[in-house]
Amino acid sequence: RQPCPPPAPLQPPEDEPSWGPHRLALLVPFRERFEELLAFVPYMHRFLSKKRIRHHIFILNQVDHFRFNRASLINVGFLESGNDTDYIAMHDVDLLPLNEHLDYSFPEAGPFHVASPELHPLYHYKTYVGGILLLTKQHYELCNGMSNRFWGWGREDDEFYRRIKGAGLQVRRPSGITTGYETFQHLHDPAWRKRDQKRIAAQKQEQFKVDREGGLNNVRYRIESRTDLSVAGAPCTVLNILLDCDTNETPWCTFG
Repeated sequence: RQPCPPPAPLQPPEDEPSWGPHRLALLVPFRERFEELLAFVPYMHRFLSKKRIRHHIFILNQVDHFRFNRASLINVGFLESGNDTDYIAMHDVDLLPLNEHLDYSFPEAGPFHVASPELHPLYHYKTYVGGILLLTKQHYELCNGMSNRFWGWGREDDEFYRRIKGAGLQVRRPSGITTGYETFQHLHDPAWRKRDQKRIAAQKQEQFKVDREGGLNNVRYRIESRTDLSVAGAPCTVLNILLDCDTNETPWCTFG
């Protein structure tokens, strides 16, 4: 038998100065990827604790019957993350940082793209901002969050890049990281879990447009339940989220 892994370290006392004054809300859009979640939560809790990053992990679990909407879930996570966190990480559940020199600290100078194109194992185009992106809450509000019009897989990050530029912000990326495409472990198995890449009605044309109206200001949702739990000793909060969709505005939110 293999020995049990050591329990994840606890959060520090609030008055511990070596951990700094800032607190990260780790926002993880999620649906039915439980094997990845069981690996992700304890791993990230240990990783961030070792780096002395105060943090709270939020699992944003979409439980409605619409197609997956990563951007809306991040908007909901932002709104529900509370006043005790002052910056966010938009973090994919299937991407684990392997290099301990990656920076997850407070991104005061502007959005910080941890999973930069020269490090991400799959996506290498220069305007890519997906995977793992850090922003202060002030900067996320300045962008009005992410567009709620992207149902299914893909393109919401590209639209958010345009929002960042439109808000006058500059994306920063890691420097001095020498591990290249081995910087992250990618847990996704495309043969086992197919991505929802279907394009319905006008979705194919709409996915390339900038949404100048929607975002944090009009995300429609209800929290079905909010549960604090521990995964292998690592604390997190699971938000079961029911998103709402206006089928007149975005008929591609359903397969029907």
